[in-house]
This record gives sequence, structure tokens and C-alpha cells, in this order.
Amino acid sequence: MASFWLLLNLLIFLQLIDENCGQFNQPNGRSIRNRNPITTVTSLFRQMTQGESQAGQKLKQWALLNNDDMQRFNQTLERILVPRVADTPSHAIVKNFIVDYLNNLEWLVEQDEFETNTPIGRKKFTNIVATLNPQACKRIVLACHYDSKYFADFDFLGATDSAVPCTMILELIRKLNKELKRHKSLNDDVTLQVIMFDGEEAFHRWSQDDSLYGSRHLAARLNSLSSRSNLCPRGVDTELDRIQVLILLDLIGESSPRFCSFYRSTQKMFDHLERIERKLNRMKLLETRRSSGTNYFSRCSFSTSEIEDDHVPFQKLGVKILHIISTPFPLNWHLEGDDGRNLHHPTINNLMKIFQIFILEELKLI
Repeated sequence: MASFWLLLNLLIFLQLIDENCGQFNQPNGRSIRNRNPITTVTSLFRQMTQGESQAGQKLKQWALLNNDDMQRFNQTLERILVPRVADTPSHAIVKNFIVDYLNNLEWLVEQDEFETNTPIGRKKFTNIVATLNPQACKRIVLACHYDSKYFADFDFLGATDSAVPCTMILELIRKLNKELKRHKSLNDDVTLQVIMFDGEEAFHRWSQDDSLYGSRHLAARLNSLSSRSNLCPRGVDTELDRIQVLILLDLIGESSPRFCSFYRSTQKMFDHLERIERKLNRMKLLETRRSSGTNYFSRCSFSTSEIEDDHVPFQKLGVKILHIISTPFPLNWHLEGDDGRNLHHPTINNLMKIFQIFILEELKLI
């Protein structure tokens, strides 16, 4: 509709020129006399639609998931979807799988290891940090937590919390790795970084001391380290300052999630996700039974004080946050049912499509 009104205004403008002036000068000094405005508009329309068609084809290309993509996603999820309470043997297996996965993509992988006291004794934690281009000054961070909550009476798998978000991040960067490496070769200003936090879950009861073990430690550590890049301007003094935005994914995987924008500083990025969703809905590229399409990214009001997550230690130190978390929480949050049986794969596939295009467009790769 916007294109129609633009063309109509151009037509009226050119008709006025044709009727009242008869000619107008081009920059090279030549005049255009008695040119048919309809011909001009037709030419402009052809150029515009060709550009839109090419953009649509690129969008469609990156919004398609084939059987191999979905099979790879399920294989990766299967390796993570096990009990993975911090400092347990099964947790170590998941950690090693993630580290190997990231190393195979040829990203720089660092492990932030530390020990601290918890209500059930002293525990060892390991945050996993992977960077595409370590020399780039600024980082767009994709983050999740890979530990699962401890329950004494059953083994909690934490599919939405947060095996699926971590799998989404791993599969996103695998699928886009070729394009991301092209970005690395062309751009030293901003790069993609992945952080997988350990110890997000409380062991006993959520409190300032019993929760967010990994993110509290890493935020403080990065804030104490001087910037290791010689490409940063003045004012980017610490490793924490190099984080352009932290995008945290959590509680994703069940059907009909709703995501809200919590911070004005990242409203434009949230709006970007919303626009991509609308565009893919118009192109019929999202799986849904609703005639109106999906509505994941909506304008909703929600108090940020009600949600404590791994973004909080970073947000308190001034890092911009885009928090992608289902609100309200999934039906099976912290229940035995969050074991993979209640995952809705069409929703997961739709979000993968949206996030793929979001990353490519934020990095100006399409």
C-alpha cells in the first residue's frame, strides 16, 4: 500500500511538471521535454518491484528450514536435554559437548571457571564464551544458561529452561557460520559472541546469593578486565564495555509464546524482530493455523522487576539488554513436564527463521 501511494504522488508530480513547465533540467544540463509521466512511473515501478523481488527472494532463502536443519536441531537438543545440574558428571558431558561444538565452528572458545559456596556445598561452575572475531571492538552477544535446576524428588530436564534456547543459538550460528565468517573478513567493528552461562538456577530458594552464579561472576570479571582490543575508541575501557547488546534467550519451546519489550534502549531491536515476523507472515513462511499469522513479538506492558535472569548483573553495570523470554512463563516451568514432550516444533522452527534473518540483518549481511 505504501508503494502505491508513493507511485501515485510521483505520477501527480510529473504530470504537473509536464503541464506547467514542459521541461526540467537534469544534472548534466540536458533537458527532458514532453516525457510521458506514465512511462517514467512505469520504469520506476519496475525498478522498485525488481528490488523488492530480490529482497524477498533473499528473505525466503534464509527463512527456509529443510529436513536436514530440523534433524540437526533435534540431534543437538538430544545432547543437551539431560539432567545437567552444575558440578555433576552429566553437566560436564554437556559442557564438553558445547565446547567441542563451538571449537568445530572455529570460533575462539574460552571457559570461565570458578568455585563458590552454595546452600548444598561448594560448587564449581564454568561459563562458556565463544567469539567469532576476537579483534573486533564491539560484541553482539547471544546468551542462554545451560545448567538445569536441582530437584531432590525428580530429574529435571529443563527443555524450555534452557536446553531449547541453547540449542537454537548453536544451530543458528552453525547454519549462518559461512555468512558470519564473511562478515568477519570484512568487519572489525562489531562481531557476534555467544555466552552460555552456568549456575543460573537456585539450588534451594531464589535469592541474591542463591541464583545467577555464572552471570554474576562473568559480569564482574569482564568489568574488571581492561579491553583487549586495540581497535576500540576512547570510552571502551573494559571487556564489559565491548558488549554492544546482550540478547538473552530463555523459556522458549512451547506453543504460542509471547515476548515483550522490556527496555527502551533496545526497543528498535525488538521492533526489528516484530517487523521480520510480520513480513514472514505476509509471505506465508511461518507455520501457523491462525489466519492472522503468528504474534510472538507484541507490544505488551510487563514489569521488568518481576523477571530476574542472567541479564541482571550485566544490566546493573550499564549493558543494553534484549530479553527474549516467554511472558507469562511456559505451563511446564519448573515441572517434570518440561522434559521435551511438550515442545512445539512449528513454533521453534518459526522462531529459528525469525532469528536467522534478524542476525543477518543486524550484521548487514542481507
